[in-house]
Parts: sequence; structure tokens; C-alpha cells
Amino acid sequence: MFKLIFTNSKGESVELYGHPFRLISVEGLLGDVEAETQMQRTPYQDGEEYIDTILRPRYGTIELKITGSDVVDVEAKRRRLSSLFNPKLQLGTLRYERGNEVREIKAVSESIPFFPDGTTNRGRTFQKAVINLVCPNPYWRSLHSTSRALQAYVGNFTLPFTLPFELGVEGDSTTLINDGDMPAPVIIDIHGPTVNPRVINRTTGEFIKVNRSIEANEILHIDTTPGQKKVHLYRGNRVIPIFGDLDHDSDFFFLEVGENEIEHVADAGNASALVAITWQNMYVGV
Repeated sequence: MFKLIFTNSKGESVELYGHPFRLISVEGLLGDVEAETQMQRTPYQDGEEYIDTILRPRYGTIELKITGSDVVDVEAKRRRLSSLFNPKLQLGTLRYERGNEVREIKAVSESIPFFPDGTTNRGRTFQKAVINLVCPNPYWRSLHSTSRALQAYVGNFTLPFTLPFELGVEGDSTTLINDGDMPAPVIIDIHGPTVNPRVINRTTGEFIKVNRSIEANEILHIDTTPGQKKVHLYRGNRVIPIFGDLDHDSDFFFLEVGENEIEHVADAGNASALVAITWQNMYVGV
């Protein structure tokens, strides 16, 4: 049997499994998502050309049985459930747990939880509840998976250095495995010192390069997630946007499903410089 844990944007959580919020049924959340097939046709063409298939937001319904010691206790738990699933709190996180399998998805309640009336739905020590959720991004995600740290520079020079010099370009590489159902965006953190760092996905030929020196007390932070793409420099407590230093040929690449050969190269640096890559596998169902 699986359990669901919902955490709202205020950090308040509730476990939906056994007493006092026992799961009765779950519909639409675990795998049932509508898809839209996109096609096009030219004049006088028989049939149509397939373009792509887009998954729509995930809609789901959770039915619960609230149990308590008496009417007052049940009413208190009902108010708590309404507060936790307040749609005005915007997106929260729904977690699915079954044994060692853990998945997460962003979700928001479509309405205040519904508490049906009638003797089969409500009594002195129990109350049925129905929660309708919508997940704008339909993919379930694994918890964060982090690669082993790449050595940021294995070249001919260390910082500080004096011009002119021949640039060393040899770097470190690793193979990252995306076990999900879809390509996954990545978060890259590069700890300096390094110069003009470039992270390459050899599997796809795509790369991200920043034309800048990263000092020993700085961290370059890159996020390729759609809707929240960023290139920041962390220096102590300061967060400095440096999107303008991104090389114009860079791609905010994803990890393809399966193996991805990832390499880091830099024009100059230090053996203490490290690269960490973090991602979440994405699944169409659980």
C-alpha cells in the first residue's frame, strides 16, 4: 500500500494513509493524464503530418475518511485539512511513497476540500472528505540525484597566471544516467577558481559556457529548468545575475533518457575547482 504526503507552500504537511486521514481512493494522480496530439496538413494533402504530443496538466481526486474520538475532534481535523489544502496558498508538493520508491509532484487544490453529508459520509467519529488537485506540470519526479563531482580543471595552468600563455583544455568527464521517462533539466554548480568554464553533454553535442573568471570564493550556479532558467554567481551572501556572460552558442541542455557523457573543460583553473550536477528523473506515472 502506498501513502501520500502533502506539504503546502507554508511548509505544513499531512500524511494521507491511515488514522486520522485514511485513504479510500485516488483517481487521476498516479498515471491518468490526457494528451494532445499536434498535427498539421498542407492543401490537398491526404491525412496529416505528426508534429508532437503534449501532456496536459494532471487532474486528480483524493477521497479520505477522517476519524476522531468525538464530534469536536473530527471537526478540528476537518478544519486542519481545509487549512492545509487552501487553494490560495498556491503550489505545494505531493509526495508518493511505496517502499523505497519515492516520487514528488507540484500540486495545488482546485477548491476547499469537500465534506459530503449523509449518514454514510458523516458520523460522530468520522467524516468523508474529497480533495481535488491539479498538477500544472504532469510529471512525477524522483528526489534529487547528484553526480559525482567533476574536477573542474585538469590542464596546464593554475591560478594566478600571467599572460601570454597557452591555454590548457583537458577536463574531467563522467557518465550520468537518467532513469526517468523524459529528458531532465539540470542544475550545475561550479566552484572556482576556473576561467571560461564549459560543461558539455557529449551525448547530444550541446554545451553551456560562461565567458568569465570564477574566483576561489565564488560559485557559478546554472539552472536549465524551463520557466526558471538562471545563471548566477554566488559570492558569500551575494547573488549576482551574470546571464550576460553566457556564451551565445550555449544551450540550456537536458539529460537525455539513458546514459549521458558529461565533460567539463576550462581555459585555466585549479585542481580544487569542482563541478556538481544535480537533476530529478521525471516519470509519466507511478
